[in-house]
Amino acid sequence: MKKTLLLIIAALLSTGAFAQKKDLPFRAYLYNNEYEVYMYISFYDQNVRVPGQELYGDVPGYLGKKLNSFCWVIPTCKVLNDKEAEFQLINDFGSEDLTATLTRKNDSIYILKQGAGSTIKVPHKGKWRKLPKTLEMKRRK
Repeated sequence: MKKTLLLIIAALLSTGAFAQKKDLPFRAYLYNNEYEVYMYISFYDQNVRVPGQELYGDVPGYLGKKLNSFCWVIPTCKVLNDKEAEFQLINDFGSEDLTATLTRKNDSIYILKQGAGSTIKVPHKGKWRKLPKTLEMKRRK
C-alpha cells in the first residue's frame, strides 16, 4: 500500500499537478544599470505595493530609480502574449502619463518602449534625466 501511494505521489509530482506556479515572464524585477532604473512588475496578480507610497494600494507594478523614492506607477496593464505586454505609466505626482510596451526578447532581456504621452524622466544628480524611448532592461534571476 505504501509503495502504491508513493508511486502515485511521484507520478503527480512529475506531471506538475502539485508544482508551484511557474515563473511567468511578466512577474519580474527588471533593471537597467546605465540609467539606474528598475521595474518591479506582477502583471498577472497585480499585487505590487510601491514602497513608501502604499496610498496607491495594489498595482501591477512600478518603475523606480535607484537610491531615490521617485517612481512611475503602473495603474493598468494588459498581457498580450508570453512575449509582450502593454501598460500605462503615471508619475508619482500624477502630472504626467504615457502608454508603453514591454517586450521579452529572451529569458533575461526585455525592451521597454515608450508610446504616446509624456517622456519618462527620472531624477539624476539634481536634474531631470529623460530615458530613451527604447530601453533594454535585464531580468534579475
